[in-house]
Amino acid sequence: MADLLDVAGRVAAVPLALLARARGGRPMHPRGVVLTGRLVRTGLLRPSGADWLDGVGTDEVLVRLSRGAGLPPRLPDLLGFALRAPGETPVDLLLSSAGRHRWTHRVPVLRRDPATTYGSIMGYRSPAGPVLLSATPVSAGVFSLGARVGRSPEQPFARVVLGRQTGPPDPPLHLDAVLHAPPGLVADGPMARFRRPAYAATRAALGASLDAVRPGRP
Repeated sequence: MADLLDVAGRVAAVPLALLARARGGRPMHPRGVVLTGRLVRTGLLRPSGADWLDGVGTDEVLVRLSRGAGLPPRLPDLLGFALRAPGETPVDLLLSSAGRHRWTHRVPVLRRDPATTYGSIMGYRSPAGPVLLSATPVSAGVFSLGARVGRSPEQPFARVVLGRQTGPPDPPLHLDAVLHAPPGLVADGPMARFRRPAYAATRAALGASLDAVRPGRP
């Protein structure tokens, strides 16, 4: 199965690389807006062994809210919540609009309003077992980040407070959720194996650093 997923990812990488060139580096989610933000990590009550989930800290981040197919706002689309946290090696999260219940949090759902629930269709591996991440709106401009570790119920571990829109509104922000997984986590599972060659193809097509935009340098 792993070999088949790798082959499928390499096949999909070809048209994605062409789209990346045609769309200025965004084969998917071509329409979006980038906002500054503050990530406040309070840590999981039940430690996972992953530093980024268990630790406490505050970071200035960038958040891109986007539409997967680039459809007009009046139409439902697969919405995206992308987060870039700074560091010597950045942390990138890519979440998609998903179901709100335990059994549907990995199911992509078309929505119009960006103030919705987002989930990590791609899973991670931690010392305590598989991990799925989510972002849920709790008030205007504030999202709670949660983690489901193994079979345990989802726990909140951080909040993201959205700030101002960057200028220009949608600068080149190229994220790689496989290469830049949070510290202590490893991108794992079928979607990670499928995405890895696609991300590599996009990087090659761009011929540029993934870190073109950082918080404070829009």
